[in-house]
Amino acid sequence: MMSSSSSTSLTVAAALLLLCVSMMISGSTGQLSANYYGHTCSTVATIVQNQIQTALQTDPRIGASLLRLHFHDCFIQGCDASILLDDSATIQSEKNAIPNINSVRGYEVIDNIKSAVESACPGVVSCADILALAAEIGVNLAGGPSWTVQLGRRDSTTANQSLANTTMPAPNDSLTDLKSKFSDRNMNTNDLVTLSGAHTFGRARCLSFSYRLYNFNGTGNPDPTLNTTYLQTLQQLCPQGGNGSVLANLDPTTSNGFDYHYYSNLQLNQGLLQSDQELFPTSNADTISIVNGYSRDNNSFFNSFGQSMIKMGNLSPLTGSQGEIRLNCRQVN
Repeated sequence: MMSSSSSTSLTVAAALLLLCVSMMISGSTGQLSANYYGHTCSTVATIVQNQIQTALQTDPRIGASLLRLHFHDCFIQGCDASILLDDSATIQSEKNAIPNINSVRGYEVIDNIKSAVESACPGVVSCADILALAAEIGVNLAGGPSWTVQLGRRDSTTANQSLANTTMPAPNDSLTDLKSKFSDRNMNTNDLVTLSGAHTFGRARCLSFSYRLYNFNGTGNPDPTLNTTYLQTLQQLCPQGGNGSVLANLDPTTSNGFDYHYYSNLQLNQGLLQSDQELFPTSNADTISIVNGYSRDNNSFFNSFGQSMIKMGNLSPLTGSQGEIRLNCRQVN
């Protein structure tokens, strides 16, 4: 017959075994965590911030560009840095997809960040995590919110240009289209309106909105939802048949700062892109109350933005033994 002390010892041993197994399973699934690099590259956030601050000295747009880069990465096949891969014998780069080419930028800054991180912590930090950190730091340096970036992603060894061509929200999307694309990524209407607030800084080319200025939907007239004074300003910047690469501020009020003015602009019918103004239509829509709420409460917008960014950052990340840690963000190892 087993003694009480022996039974207790076996029970403790069994409990420890279950704990070890549980930890191994948790490690294999690779849950993201805020302190993922706490012991392997504790200075990674500082390194990323230093590189972005250097880039900002000559490029005030870079914060918005890095945020956009992270967004376009996550929406294609998850937050896996697939957007950073160049063309190769086996890869059709997502950089050349219609929503990305001549639009998404900041690749060289990511290269500089990666080089600095590799010097400090060789082979440890993924390009996907660098994108996530760069997005948060770029927003914060522009006066926007800070949020706890979850880390532990690994990098994809594949890209999907065709998916990039069909998945990304487009400047001429209707509200129905926008909702559908966000829903397909398990993001709701609140996430849609909140993350669209990223257009509180950055630029867009005339090519992406000039159809609203002259021949909206083939009518031969401007988009009737455009504020008439704003319309005239945009027509001067983007004359009919002019250079489609000319840049316009997404937020005409505070172009380089991250704040809630994007939403007050929508209330004045000063959304630059059709997809912006679709969030505040003339008819009833569930997005209107969210826009109104953010337009009068900067803290509410900031808090929600951080939450939606964390949610987006969790879109299908590669973790554990999936993917790899690229040594060069532009190519697989």
